[in-house]
Amino acid sequence: MIQTIAHYGCHFLLPLTVALVFYKANWKHAYLLMLLGMLIDLDHLLATPIFDSNRCSVNFHPLHTYYALIIYILLLFPKKTRLIGLGLVIHIIADTVDCSFM
Repeated sequence: MIQTIAHYGCHFLLPLTVALVFYKANWKHAYLLMLLGMLIDLDHLLATPIFDSNRCSVNFHPLHTYYALIIYILLLFPKKTRLIGLGLVIHIIADTVDCSFM
């Protein structure tokens, strides 16, 4: 239960906190762009079963691999893609809550 709260808290509250602290004037826009990082969960549709509460998404699903994470980190550098990259990196961080290596 605590793991689930931590997982979804990271998915929704961490981007909100970043938006409110660093993008005060445009926090809604920043928050929505970071939430677009949730779309990478569409790669769960490629897995069988689609959802497994005991499965670590990191490095299992195609858009959750370490190679994809490198691209997401690179998106942090250009100002135009920073919020999308931040949302994607936060998403991967949130998914590590489900992994035993953390």
